[in-house]
Amino acid sequence: MTKAPFSGKGERASDLLGLIHSDVCGPMNTQARGGYQYFITFTDDFSRYGNIYLMRHKSEALEKFKEFKNEVQNQHGKSIKALRSDRGGEYLSQDFDELLKECGIVSQLTPPGTPQWNGVSERSNRALLDMVRSMMSHTDLPTSFWGYVLETTTFTLNRVPSKSVQKTPHEMWTGRRPNMSFMKIWGCKAYVKHHMSTKLEPKSENEFLTNSEKGRNIELKEVQQQQDIEPEVEGISQAVEENPFDLEKQPLRRSTRERYEPERYVFLVTTHGDVILVDQDKPKTYQEAVASPDSEKWLEAMRSKMDSMSENQVWTLVEPPEGIKPIGCKWAFRKKTDMDGNVQTYKGWLVAKGFRKIYGVDYDETFSPVAMFKSIRILLAVAAFHDYEIWQMDVKTAFLNRKHVEDVYMTQPEGFVTP
Repeated sequence: MTKAPFSGKGERASDLLGLIHSDVCGPMNTQARGGYQYFITFTDDFSRYGNIYLMRHKSEALEKFKEFKNEVQNQHGKSIKALRSDRGGEYLSQDFDELLKECGIVSQLTPPGTPQWNGVSERSNRALLDMVRSMMSHTDLPTSFWGYVLETTTFTLNRVPSKSVQKTPHEMWTGRRPNMSFMKIWGCKAYVKHHMSTKLEPKSENEFLTNSEKGRNIELKEVQQQQDIEPEVEGISQAVEENPFDLEKQPLRRSTRERYEPERYVFLVTTHGDVILVDQDKPKTYQEAVASPDSEKWLEAMRSKMDSMSENQVWTLVEPPEGIKPIGCKWAFRKKTDMDGNVQTYKGWLVAKGFRKIYGVDYDETFSPVAMFKSIRILLAVAAFHDYEIWQMDVKTAFLNRKHVEDVYMTQPEGFVTP
């Protein structure tokens, strides 16, 4: 739970470095790579641009503040006017107090037990850790990688809109709009280029990469500690201990199982005497469908489709006008099964070969109306709440119930040609 903020808003800084909010977070229950257990944040009040520094001990807070102060004052040509922090021991040390007095920085210490007065830092820490947990949950990386994730989240938050400022923090901080073109999804596949390689060796290898400050990449070529790994195959644990990625020394295990063609594939002879290999579950052509053992069911599916088209008056049979080359069509087939894999229906579709049409000449737009998953989820939620029964219905040839503005000339379907 979090405490509600005090009513009203405090006075905001009128320029960069006018007020810096700071807080130390930790210790974490898992050390980050490098032995880090804490991190300290410095957030500029005017721009809300955030900087984070990983720390092994809380006592490093003073050194990190010196590092932050030297960098930002040198880059912006301005001096920090005030530092707001809680009454953590790291901010109350004599060395810290003397540094602030020497530099003319006003120390704004919040009263005990009132994190509301340091709300900017508190909200920043909460947002950062929420994003870290979310991003870690979408990868298989060990928890010890939270330091890299934290740097990535800070980098990202500085470049996205904030309710506290009119522009992005990065633009307020640097005066330039952020470049997001190089950003990649956290945990996506990437390749690290080798600095040295022979002529025949790969020039790169697949690694997990993150975005970090100034667009550079941090390579995360690490794996879980040995105690977290429980190899399922005998003889692999020693290889993991020596080199987690090098399993080439292990003998290859090849299956001794005899291989057979799946039963759904059969050789059939067509009416023209041709021998073809047919996928019984999904014939690719009209000839394969009528030559398969389920030919009667496929023919019935095609007749049903033709009857629907006739009832809906989908087309009118005419002689093609002079200069018009009709587009072709083909049958598409599929078996619809239930949850146990039993075949329920044989489906046949007549598909026009629309790829021969020219945009702007033969048509102006294409679309296929589909249900929104959001609407389906709402419907299912209402049904679950009221304990309703849900029935599914299949509307045949629903997509044909639309008037065409253009005239489309198509050849007759194979197997159903009227002389």
